[in-house]
Amino acid sequence: MLRGSYTARMDEKSRLKIPASFKRYLDERYGRPDYYVTSLTGEYARIYPLQEWEEIENKMALLPTMDPARRKFLDRANYFGQMQQVDAQGRILIHTLLRGTAELLGEVTVFGYLTYLEVWSAERFRRLRLDEQPYSDEDAEAIARLGI
Repeated sequence: MLRGSYTARMDEKSRLKIPASFKRYLDERYGRPDYYVTSLTGEYARIYPLQEWEEIENKMALLPTMDPARRKFLDRANYFGQMQQVDAQGRILIHTLLRGTAELLGEVTVFGYLTYLEVWSAERFRRLRLDEQPYSDEDAEAIARLGI
């Protein structure tokens, strides 16, 4: 599983060096696959091993083609998305459109979300996820229902 967070840097050519522990897990679990790099909001980049992304596409294909939620999801995933590969140095390209809207310049934070990675500007993550969405009693109750 991909878990935890690491600080990384975007280089001048819009490439992210995937943190070593994440890269090691991805190589062991998936080999050297293609990746789908996308976002649904433009606030961050999600890096999916293609195998994981194809599972999402298979689930989306079960919905009617004109389903509004399907349409919105695919509109955004395709607008921000591109196929990418990790190079021999463990870097992956975050294309210019997504890098700009997500403010991924210089130092970034890479989070493991079990089956994919999310890349955030550290400041933006603090502001949008920690400050504006504090962990509430309702959140704790929902997690407690899982026995955690």
